[in-house]
Amino acid sequence: MFNRVILVGNLTRDIELRYLPSGSAICTTGIATNRRFKKQDGSMAEEVCFVDISLFGRTAEIANQYLKKGSKVLVEGRLKLDTWTDQSGQKRSKHSVVIDTLQMLDSRTQDRTDSGYAEEEHQQNTYQNQTYAQNTQKQNVPEINIDEDEIPF
Repeated sequence: MFNRVILVGNLTRDIELRYLPSGSAICTTGIATNRRFKKQDGSMAEEVCFVDISLFGRTAEIANQYLKKGSKVLVEGRLKLDTWTDQSGQKRSKHSVVIDTLQMLDSRTQDRTDSGYAEEEHQQNTYQNQTYAQNTQKQNVPEINIDEDEIPF
């Protein structure tokens, strides 16, 4: 049998990291994916799907360190049916995804902005731009007039 799930979306809540008695890490969170489509009347609609996900081992620790609510991720794993009995004695169930691979899709500059590195990076880029402008001003580059009829293509 084949049981494979691939989802791209945003985390719906912060990572909840726990450790099993064996010392292995496990974390749980949720992911929201959306689908845009056109209705029969021609108007656009959006459908959002919320899925609980679980990560284990080193992947769970990395997720806890670098991800937070709203982070964009691509996850790949397998579908799992969780069953339990609630406090009133009724049997309950839900599907979740056990993640095998995780890929962070947020840009590094956004991560740095959240971490406080944006100002340092901005200052460095400003300095580089000023240095480039000063160097190009020092050089006496002659202006060349080219007629469009002279261009062979």
